[in-house]
Amino acid sequence: MGIMDYFRPVRTWPPQKVREFLKSNDPDEYNLVDVRQPKEYEKAHLPGAKLIPLGKLPERLDELDPKKPTIAY
Repeated sequence: MGIMDYFRPVRTWPPQKVREFLKSNDPDEYNLVDVRQPKEYEKAHLPGAKLIPLGKLPERLDELDPKKPTIAY
């Protein structure tokens, strides 16, 4: 499986649309991925977000469910 099997291209969502999506969907229904560096994640992150730094994403794709929508920030 390649990286694009985990991410369906969508237009960039504004913060309000992401908030609405997160509020209206159960966390078990999507992958929420923080692609920043660990120190940035430690300072602040969205509840339930999985830290996978962008540079490590290709090698850690098996941690994401490809059947679920993925929100990366």
